[in-house]
Amino acid sequence: MAQTVSRTPEQKQAALTTARILLEIKAVNFRPEEPYTLTSGWSSPVYVDCRKVISFPRARSTIVKLMTNAILRDVGHESADAIAGGETAGIPYAAWISDRMALPMLYIRKKPKGFGRNAQIEGDFKEGDRIVLVEDLASDGASKVNFVNAIRQAGGHIDHTFVVFFYGVFPGALKSLNEIDVEMSYLANWWDVLEVAEQEGQFDKRTIEEVRSFLHDPVQWSTLHGGRSA
Repeated sequence: MAQTVSRTPEQKQAALTTARILLEIKAVNFRPEEPYTLTSGWSSPVYVDCRKVISFPRARSTIVKLMTNAILRDVGHESADAIAGGETAGIPYAAWISDRMALPMLYIRKKPKGFGRNAQIEGDFKEGDRIVLVEDLASDGASKVNFVNAIRQAGGHIDHTFVVFFYGVFPGALKSLNEIDVEMSYLANWWDVLEVAEQEGQFDKRTIEEVRSFLHDPVQWSTLHGGRSA
């Protein structure tokens, strides 16, 4: 299922740079013979671990710069009051990006701890503050809804979330976010990784073709490999 979202040359270059970094630090895994089962239930021959970025200072510096540029482009230079990260993978990204943008940082727990309006949120913000949620990746966007709801229930305003990597292949992937009026932006997806992997010959032809088959019809691929079917 190809992505049809139009991207500027700057966005395309950012996507390929991100994909190249993820491949270089071996955060990308192609494993058609032993598929992964994602938290959403889909079977996938590909998996990405953006948490690995924390251990590579130059790689993370570049990704944080690209994420910051995306936020400035899509949200604005003076239209955010705080950067939030979801527990746990989003926390380091929130720390790096908030530092680069000179904005307060928050982090959102998966479940409330204690009582009160801010029981799920660590950090300080005011009623009506405009908050941007940053995360490492998204397969279908559903996990972001919990964090968005926590921010809104505590009085924050949020309508944007940004991730380093978006699977970008499953049908209705952004439905849950669209339903709560949140726009998700990302740096790279699997099509970008496949493009770079082919250019650099990092995987054998059979593996590349199996991954391409998955990307063109992920639902059928998942069904045939014991995962979610629809």
